[in-house]
Amino acid sequence: LGYSLDGWDNLYNYLVSQNANIEKAKQLGLIDVSERGNYYDKFRGRVIYPIFSPNGRVCAFAGRVLVKSENTAKYWNSPESPIYFKRRNLYGLSHSKDDIRKLDNVVLVEGYMDLISLFQKGIKNVVASSGTALTEEQVTLLSRYTKNIFVVYDSDPAGEKAALRSIELLLKKDFEVKILSLPKGEDPDSFINKNTKEDFEELLKKA
Repeated sequence: LGYSLDGWDNLYNYLVSQNANIEKAKQLGLIDVSERGNYYDKFRGRVIYPIFSPNGRVCAFAGRVLVKSENTAKYWNSPESPIYFKRRNLYGLSHSKDDIRKLDNVVLVEGYMDLISLFQKGIKNVVASSGTALTEEQVTLLSRYTKNIFVVYDSDPAGEKAALRSIELLLKKDFEVKILSLPKGEDPDSFINKNTKEDFEELLKKA
């Protein structure tokens, strides 16, 4: 994880000092131009989640605000670019693909912190759809590593809807799908931080 300073031009000034290609930085969504024609940083005052391609190279970023304000989106994501196609990317896959292959199953979660918390507790065969509905391209990508999946979305109506949409796509690609139901009001991040790896594995057995 990283942090982007809470200023308008910290990254821009750094890129200039490094003789970086400013036009490419703009194309990648790191900076933008104001109505007055001034460059400014897009990711300001945010915790930064680097997004890796399946082969382990950073291709995009997601940033979560630390201080909430009415006019600020909770998350800010890199736009699609020549090196980043959201529909074809699964958060965490480059770190988890070896464990997915070894165990021949994968745990699918929604959010960045869901994945990070599970990974830290030793559940390493995990990927995140990054809060969006699963796509056909993502399912095809996963099928290279396993055909067995545990879908673990948040235990709220939005999470249940997302899970149902995902199941349809997964079944079309001949996945063996199991649904893990978390206790009411929990998400994978909150559950694993209150419990142990073994508790989560018990839920997987009952999926």
